[in-house]
Amino acid sequence: MFLQSSTKYIDSELNNLADKIEKDSPGLSVFAARQFCYRLYQTPVQIEITKERDLNILEEFILRASIEFNPPPTEVELAQILKLDPIFIHSTTNTLQSLQTLTLTPPDSRITITSEGQEFYTKGSLPQPPENKVIYAISNPLYGEINWRLSAATSKAPELPNLADFITFENTIPELSSFTIEELRKQILDSNLAIHLPESGQIVKNFSIDKDAEKIIWKALSILVIFDAIEEKLILQAREGNKVVESVSNQLQEMAENGKFLLNELCGLPPESIASQTESILELKNQKVEERLQKIRQQGIEIIKQTREKGKKTLPKNSEFILLRDRDIRPEFLSTLKAATQQILIYSPWVTEEVVDEEFIQLLQKLANNGVWILIGYGIAEKQEEETKPMSPQVEEKLLTIRTPEDLPAAQIFWLGNSHAKEVLVDRKVHLSGSHNWLSYRGDRNFRGETVYKVTNADTVRSTYEYLQGRFQSYAENLWESAVSNRDINLAVKSLCIWGALGMAEMAFQELQYHNWIELFPVWLKVVIHGLKSKQISPDEPIFEQAISWLNIVDKSDKNIEDLQSGWQRVVEAIARLESRGVRE
Repeated sequence: MFLQSSTKYIDSELNNLADKIEKDSPGLSVFAARQFCYRLYQTPVQIEITKERDLNILEEFILRASIEFNPPPTEVELAQILKLDPIFIHSTTNTLQSLQTLTLTPPDSRITITSEGQEFYTKGSLPQPPENKVIYAISNPLYGEINWRLSAATSKAPELPNLADFITFENTIPELSSFTIEELRKQILDSNLAIHLPESGQIVKNFSIDKDAEKIIWKALSILVIFDAIEEKLILQAREGNKVVESVSNQLQEMAENGKFLLNELCGLPPESIASQTESILELKNQKVEERLQKIRQQGIEIIKQTREKGKKTLPKNSEFILLRDRDIRPEFLSTLKAATQQILIYSPWVTEEVVDEEFIQLLQKLANNGVWILIGYGIAEKQEEETKPMSPQVEEKLLTIRTPEDLPAAQIFWLGNSHAKEVLVDRKVHLSGSHNWLSYRGDRNFRGETVYKVTNADTVRSTYEYLQGRFQSYAENLWESAVSNRDINLAVKSLCIWGALGMAEMAFQELQYHNWIELFPVWLKVVIHGLKSKQISPDEPIFEQAISWLNIVDKSDKNIEDLQSGWQRVVEAIARLESRGVRE
């Protein structure tokens, strides 16, 4: 569908990555990919750490005496009370003084507890002598963040072009020297270095910056230019290895759209190559879609011709291309939906209450109860605000009431736009396409000479699925990017359900794991249960082992642990039900 590799501009080290992106995401074409390096700054930071230990019996008695005796005793009086050699008392009071918990008040050197001593006495502990330690701040201007390490990182400049020669990113990282001790403590806490542990009495008391010892370290970054044939737009993507760096990708996208750099120069492309390749891909995309629909028509017509030549009046019932007309279309549409066991994909330019009535909602809800997912795309204009017959909010509300038994949205509807296609795909086995508006015209009055082909040919159905899947998947990925950026649970749930409907539960799990979004894991488990019910997911999937491994590293005190455990219990029960029915071989 897309350009041959010889016409692309991809560093040889990135060929496999580009191939994988195109294979995993129908509708995407990588035609430029280049590796760069960029600078990070490593600065040593010396910190002073204090720790605490429990009071011993003698220390506790001396501090208590300084509080309760009036007047407070002297060292000699304490020795007499405890019948101890004064040397022991003197040694202990010296220790308490050095820790600033006790003073000796003239003229007769009576012991007096300090405010800090009272605080530690209440806790039953004493501060230890401070310890000095060096940690390292890694400032990443590209990400706009600081990472912290216990040991120094080393690197040499890779033989790659310097990204800074092409793009200037604004450095939003504050100077380390401007940090207050509270800000530094928060940075260290967030880094999980186990240095500042207030609950254990280990406190970072002070710090100093050795700016003269700052050094540059280098890191590699790949930038890819991808064309989304579904959305008809260019996407800039930054990656470190196989992982997408979303913050940098978003910055690059915004900078490119605002003309802050030239893509041709960035990716080492010949002049005008991006524009010409974009046009080529669009032509191929439109040509491919039209070829697919025309092929269906031609094959259907050929079967009709053969039937006529044989002197028969009706098409064979086992034909892979069946022509439907007017009054036969809606009954076949409904019966095809009712036969669904896993997944229904619908694209309809318009959606109205005439079709999406209570009877239709009940049909979809019954299917959802049995494990079926429903995805509906609509829209004919290039922009949603340009739709002449927009869908009413009431219709959308009706469809969103359809829920899985686990209370997830089983039916989702969203504007995709810019398509006259009228297609229905069920279980990747049956495809309906033609002139009938599936969700805006019932076809039971004012017959308009409409025709629809019901196709079960495997190659044709697969081609259609790849196209529709690409549109829905692209929508889900855009939702997910927004959900991650804004930490929006509702958008994230929609994305997970779309991926579940497309049989992409493993990819959904990997996204949760990459973003460490543990509170969404119970939602993913519900998606899995729905997939198990429809047999879209097998109990033997390797993803279960990966998910269990992730669950095992979750802290047992995590607020989500009960939801996770109960979610896994329901997954186990769903698998047990399948086994009892002989699903496993």
